[in-house]
Amino acid sequence: MRLMSLRDLVYKLYERRLEARLNPHANPRHIGVILDGNRRWARSMGIADINTGHQRGADKISELLQWSQETGVEVVTLWLLSTDNLGRPAAELEPLLQIIENTVEDLAAQGWHVKPVGALDLLPDKTARVLKHAEESTSDAPGLIVNVAVGYGGRREIADAVRSLLHEQASRGTSIEELAEVLDVEHIAEHLYTRGQPDPDLVIRTSGEQRLSGFMLWQSAHSEFYFCEAFWPDFRKVDFLRAIRAYAARHRRYGS
Repeated sequence: MRLMSLRDLVYKLYERRLEARLNPHANPRHIGVILDGNRRWARSMGIADINTGHQRGADKISELLQWSQETGVEVVTLWLLSTDNLGRPAAELEPLLQIIENTVEDLAAQGWHVKPVGALDLLPDKTARVLKHAEESTSDAPGLIVNVAVGYGGRREIADAVRSLLHEQASRGTSIEELAEVLDVEHIAEHLYTRGQPDPDLVIRTSGEQRLSGFMLWQSAHSEFYFCEAFWPDFRKVDFLRAIRAYAARHRRYGS
């Protein structure tokens, strides 16, 4: 017990040291987080029920949002469920969806400004209703915007954006030929799930995997990436502050 207390004290002192050295003017405005490693965490702990890992990961989210708010972050995007995950067996998917629904309702109850990003039409009706209600009930909430990416895939988002753009232009009587003459990247950006928001400055992925897996493909063109070895349920404030420190130390070149 004494050893544990000493370790906690050391971590707390290290946290304060990291916080003191951060430059608030160099912190990211928008952070994207790939919450990876819930199932592997459960297995590493000898827990047979992987939903315990998913729940432990869900419980970590409020801490992350608090840390983000403390460092002046304006937007956090949380990848909770990919379009690929929707193909999982019902015995695994249904409990995961229930955890996500409970988590989203809890975030809304805490007063965060919740915004769903993803293909809601691919989700079960109940899940889609929970997401829409959370968005409506928190639309006027001040402060941090929390994008909950559920039923999200980067390729699907771009396809949906192009589809939305075509429908919009067709309703105005614009022909394909006319649209092709003027189409640029900003036209598509205006139809993304995150339209009106700054692109993510920093993308964090936990669990040691060093890939995006389709996360925010369009928006992350100029993002900085930080890969953390810890499984998501084990992600600590120290890990978060290290990611912010690493981001602030980089010279962003936007395109080279």
